[in-house]
Amino acid sequence: MIAAEIGISGDGPGDRWLREAAGWTWRTKLSLTMYMDLLGELRRRAHEEAIAVFARNLKDLLLAAPAGARPTLGLDPGIRTGVKAAVVDATGKLVETATLYPFQPKNDLRGAEAKVVEMIRRHGVELIAIGNGTASRETERLVADILRLLPEGATRPVKVVVSEAGASVYSASELAAREFPDLDVSLRGAVSIARRLQDPLAELVKIEPKSIGVGQYQHDVDQRRLSQTLEAVVEDAVNAVGVDLNTASAPLLSHVAGLGPRLAEAIVAHRDATGAFAARKALLKVPGLGPKAFEQAAGFLRIRDGDEPLDASAVHPEAYGVARRIVAACGRDLRALMGDSAALKRLRAEDFVDDTFGLPTVRDILVELEKPGRDPRPGFKTAAFADGVEDIKDLKPGMMLEGTVTNVAAFGAFVDIGVHQDGLVHISQLADRFVKDPHEVVKAGDVVKVRVMEVDIPRKRIGLSMRKGGGDSAPRPAPRDKQCRPPKQKTHIRAEPAGNGALGAALQAAMKRKD
Repeated sequence: MIAAEIGISGDGPGDRWLREAAGWTWRTKLSLTMYMDLLGELRRRAHEEAIAVFARNLKDLLLAAPAGARPTLGLDPGIRTGVKAAVVDATGKLVETATLYPFQPKNDLRGAEAKVVEMIRRHGVELIAIGNGTASRETERLVADILRLLPEGATRPVKVVVSEAGASVYSASELAAREFPDLDVSLRGAVSIARRLQDPLAELVKIEPKSIGVGQYQHDVDQRRLSQTLEAVVEDAVNAVGVDLNTASAPLLSHVAGLGPRLAEAIVAHRDATGAFAARKALLKVPGLGPKAFEQAAGFLRIRDGDEPLDASAVHPEAYGVARRIVAACGRDLRALMGDSAALKRLRAEDFVDDTFGLPTVRDILVELEKPGRDPRPGFKTAAFADGVEDIKDLKPGMMLEGTVTNVAAFGAFVDIGVHQDGLVHISQLADRFVKDPHEVVKAGDVVKVRVMEVDIPRKRIGLSMRKGGGDSAPRPAPRDKQCRPPKQKTHIRAEPAGNGALGAALQAAMKRKD
């Protein structure tokens, strides 16, 4: 092939020697070089794909539906070490902790039930977040029994199983130690579980993204590139949702555009010293926060019930003039107009365009005035695990179950169905059509219905299907014994220069491009 490419026909004087030289060049130089180049290119693509999958899953997890500002009881399940309990109020402030021992070896079931009932009654608990780790289903069953003990007419909290991925990392972190210096490390995990049900984004930003574990081959890729990509995902998610300036923690504020750890700490310190911010412009009084940082950050910060109604929206202070012209055109009070879709849709965006703000910006302002401070995250929804299915041994092929997608990889999606072992929905079982990318069908945090297709107890593997037809019901052939396989025939690789193998084809294509 090389000889033909460079015009060695074989008929001229010295052509035989030239063909031999070309063959020697291919065998000793070009083939190995091209092999290494192609291998490096494939490795680079694989790393990029793995990082992209991790980033997409992390984004879906960060933008998961929040349960809202409601008093929450967080339970970090355990057997020998006990169930750690923590109650946080509607703002996420810790108000009470306890350790319960309803299981072996103490079996203090009555004491645990009485304590949980007391905590629910005392703090008006509306949500119960249960970690999905060891003893999760046992703890969930305990909570179900406790809810039946509540007096008739009493408000019954909603119990939700929450992913506790990264909670132990947060518990032992320096940040948790500063936030709860006098609290036992094991109890900090229960606080994190409760808060991540209230607002997943606000709590998960406190954990290093790589510790959340929603990627594939994350330890094999370029760690520096992975960290940079994941940090960008966190920042995008925080800015897309917006941050309440008067309740946000320093870790959450540090991801707002224009701010960082130092300015975030300064904002929290100023807020603690002088009280809640009444307006965005009050940020300029924070030591170290100048006009440039304010210009970048202001549009992503929210102030509820402040002096300026527009501070509760995503409208940037620089665009307040446009917003006020819109209000004047309607002849309405600003607070009354915000949220009035009918009145705003009657306006023409073109009428408010000027030299500073173009048509796209004006349209964005009108949309924001229709739904001020809108949250792009979906509505809150939870999976209902099947009663009596608590262990992989309880699973039978054909069962229809509900679960939560915990991770999405290139080859399929993992689903938590409440048996301490996630099941795999292979990409071929995600839908009744061809699926090129699993993210077309599901994302982390989705609640889905699945059918059990295969259960391998010794290897702890669960095969699931989301196809309406039930997937491929044909029995899979058992793996053949190695001794029954026919002996492999030795394959002799020809080293002729005229060979047209994969590397040869790649070389030919490369040389054609040069022409």
